Amino acid sequence: MSPTTAALRAGWSRGLIELRQSFTNGADLFSHFFWPVLMLTAMFFMRDTAFGSSGLLLGTLALPGILGMNAAFGLVTMSQLLTAEREDGTLLRAKATPDGMRGYLTGKVVSVSGGTLADLAIFLVPGLFLVDGLELSPGGWATLAWVLVLGLVATLPIGAVLGSIFTSARAQGVLQLPVLGVIAISGVFYPITALPEWLQWVAQVFPIYWLGLGMRSALLPDAAAGVEIGESWRHLETVGVLGAWAVLGLLLAPVVLRRMARRESGSTVAARREKALQRVG
Repeated sequence: MSPTTAALRAGWSRGLIELRQSFTNGADLFSHFFWPVLMLTAMFFMRDTAFGSSGLLLGTLALPGILGMNAAFGLVTMSQLLTAEREDGTLLRAKATPDGMRGYLTGKVVSVSGGTLADLAIFLVPGLFLVDGLELSPGGWATLAWVLVLGLVATLPIGAVLGSIFTSARAQGVLQLPVLGVIAISGVFYPITALPEWLQWVAQVFPIYWLGLGMRSALLPDAAAGVEIGESWRHLETVGVLGAWAVLGLLLAPVVLRRMARRESGSTVAARREKALQRVG
């Protein structure tokens, strides 16, 4: 067995173990259920509200957008985990083993994507019973699958890049604000056509909007495209933008991770730990 294959297999096993542990730990379980329950509560209150004169319910339009938003949040999760494990020395231990960084990153992709899929299922299954007007078909489920896979490939490597840039878990708060701002303008809870045109252009640069659009195209009837930009689901544009983010992330992530790993040493981990203890004291 080649060293690369061994590292990938070890990473796969590590990721599955971490995923299983996240469903046996109280804090992680709370994290898995908190956002889906919060979003389901929001869906409950908007389920009977109509969007303008379109004849569509706001809850029906919002459910697929929330799915796209939660899928994109894998970026934040990946970034937070990478920064936290860089701070506590986990990354340094991975670096010290043969092909350890490749196995470590594989494990993180497996655990984060698996946790994201579980969170989506926790939200989607009760959501299907909560709102009316969804159109479920084999073609729709196939669209949901490819949008989700492409969306994860587009966001997780970018999350790894951001996790390599931030030097402490506390600095991750800086990331939350712009992500929340992008969510607010991405048509998650309300069709983006209700926003000023310049904001629509800004939102279309980022993957959250396209993930939401792809999810809506999978779960809503064709008539719902009438409230979208160009009155179309724009699948080609979805593939193009998400594909561009995926290529960018896959090119940047290995380079940034290698540079970050080279700078890691026992002394830098100890210095960060001492600084953290000083803040607590």
